[in-house]
Amino acid sequence: MTFPTSASELVFPSTSNSLSSTLSSLHRSSNSCSNRLASIAHDSSFVCDLHSLFHLPLIANERCGSWYIPPAVKTASAYFKSTDGHTGQWAFSCRRLNLHLLDYIGKHNGCIIVDSTRRGKSMPDALAKTIPIWCAVLNQLLFGTGEVSLPEHVVGDSERAQVEERLGGWVEDAKALNLDLPRLRATISRPLQPFWITPGSISADLLLPSPSCSKIICCTASRFIDRPEASDGNYIQGAADDSESWAHGLTPALFWAHSEQLLEATEDGLPALIARLIHSSKDSNIDEEQPTLIQPTSTIFIGTTNTLNTDKFDGTIICSPTPTPPTTANPAPLILPIATSKPGSRALRSQLSRVPPYIQALRARVPNPKILFICATGRDLSAGVALAALCLFYNNSGGFKDKEEEVRIDKLFIRQRLAWLTSSKADINPSRATLQAVNSFLMAGP
Repeated sequence: MTFPTSASELVFPSTSNSLSSTLSSLHRSSNSCSNRLASIAHDSSFVCDLHSLFHLPLIANERCGSWYIPPAVKTASAYFKSTDGHTGQWAFSCRRLNLHLLDYIGKHNGCIIVDSTRRGKSMPDALAKTIPIWCAVLNQLLFGTGEVSLPEHVVGDSERAQVEERLGGWVEDAKALNLDLPRLRATISRPLQPFWITPGSISADLLLPSPSCSKIICCTASRFIDRPEASDGNYIQGAADDSESWAHGLTPALFWAHSEQLLEATEDGLPALIARLIHSSKDSNIDEEQPTLIQPTSTIFIGTTNTLNTDKFDGTIICSPTPTPPTTANPAPLILPIATSKPGSRALRSQLSRVPPYIQALRARVPNPKILFICATGRDLSAGVALAALCLFYNNSGGFKDKEEEVRIDKLFIRQRLAWLTSSKADINPSRATLQAVNSFLMAGP
């Protein structure tokens, strides 16, 4: 047997394993579901205080923001991606235009957009860069002037210069969408000016009247933590982030509906409690969802499988892999048996060829038929099918085009029609696979 000759050769496997196990246990405990919900409730009080201070509408930047805003004070949702603000990947999204926010901003001369981020950053890139880029592009479109205003304590001079260089290109991309700029100009009278608020900093300038601009207050809900987790007790920065990994299926709406019960529960009891709440909410959630009109048309509507009353439409196109209940509707709905998944989006192309004959048959009965497009979410497959219909059958004014009207369908034309969808229904977000299926179908040769 060979014995160790120095201290460095000594190995204590049980001690090493015990230390690793202890550290892992501490990490799991500090990031527990109960600690996350308590941290969310704590941060929400800061958001509600801001709402009381500024009297501006609260906008949740999804998917994180809704956790921090009680439904009673939430005005709407926004969809600004942090990836569009990542260094070197800055972008103005022509798919997520968020133009619905202009109505709220115009009525109140501003809004508060709420988001958060995990430890390591003082604010999410969506607030620090994506929203300022959006403000600058809209200012150029609607007022003909404006630079990208970025938070000095977050964005350095080099990055600021690179973003400014790209502004002209983003404005041209937005102009190419042929948006209804006169209508948008009528909603707001002042340029958009971003400001930033965190639990550790509120600028005194924000409290002063700003007659020359609409205040876009970018609110980071969580306190910035730059110390080891153990030194901050049970508080978790950006606790709502990546909820799929910790929430056991709990949603923001369900959390706020049962917040007292959830916050009082033990960590061991939370999974079972959440499961019961989800089950009971499914039993009681029978409210009909109202379909959304896609403007500038007066005949295209997007809904979900919870859109129960389809009788007021001249035709219905349903994207669903499961059989639908029998109906007395005449004509019968067109069923496209495709699932809400990437394979379903890929299968969409083979089903799209059934859509034109169905719409043509509707037009033979009614000159301007109202058509409802349905899928499970109302955001992906139904939007893809509606996009194909908009490209094939509608003119630039939103009416059915004449038979003799020939239009060259290319990617830019498809993007313009997609802008109709996303401007009318902010949560529409067809997947890449869905858009590829639509593009392939529309641009396929004879």
